[in-house]
Amino acid sequence: MAIVLEPISPVAFSVFGLGVRWYALAYVAAFVVGYFMLRAFVRQPGSQVKLDKKQLDDLLTAIILGVILGGRLGYVLFYNLPFFLAHPLEIFAVWHGGMSFHGGLVGVITAVFLFAWNRNRRGQFTGGTYKTAFNILDILAVITPIGLFFGRIANFINMEVMGRPTSVPWGVVFVGGPETPRHPSPLYEAATEGILLFIIMYCLYRFTGLRRHAGALGGMLAMLYAVFRIFCEQFRAPDIQIGFLTSWGLTMGQLLSGIMFIAGATIFAIAFRKK
Repeated sequence: MAIVLEPISPVAFSVFGLGVRWYALAYVAAFVVGYFMLRAFVRQPGSQVKLDKKQLDDLLTAIILGVILGGRLGYVLFYNLPFFLAHPLEIFAVWHGGMSFHGGLVGVITAVFLFAWNRNRRGQFTGGTYKTAFNILDILAVITPIGLFFGRIANFINMEVMGRPTSVPWGVVFVGGPETPRHPSPLYEAATEGILLFIIMYCLYRFTGLRRHAGALGGMLAMLYAVFRIFCEQFRAPDIQIGFLTSWGLTMGQLLSGIMFIAGATIFAIAFRKK
């Protein structure tokens, strides 16, 4: 017995005839909530990062650009490169969907390092580019799951990246869509990569000494996200244009997450070196 749902319009509301989509609202909510959380973290006693309002605003701008440019380029390169080579103008049509978390992550890391390098060059920070960047990324590691939560909820509303066919009682069927019940995999990811990951990362930040080791929390986020993503990919249908990468069911998301786990473990280990 599946759960039957009426499709939700991808357009939340219109302003002067222009549709505002749930996906766009998810990004706005993630950036707004993330900004206030970042401000709260840097103002806490004992924070490894101290930023004034101007620096905080500049950092947020860099992060937004990193998320959007990295996420889009990641999707283009990893998930549908032949299509975009044939239709290059579609690269800029972000309203058609198509963002990669792994690409967005690389974009944010790049943006933060450029921000730290620029501020160290100006003498605004004294800890060095790498230490400053990793300290910022450690705070962002706690905040990132909030953005993932909003994004996965928007995926579910848009009926995107839905799961594989299933017979479980909570399988979902959208009216007017395929009649085969499917796993609500975006909700699985919202619960694990969003809520659960945020709780774990906040506890690690709040109740352990990991934040004193620049890069440790960032490495931990990479490892935990990779584990949750690989698990959830077991229920998520592979992208139609790619399918499974191997005969035994490896998906692109699992491959990228495996690489991400190795990178996170390396950063975590390096964080505890004395030099």
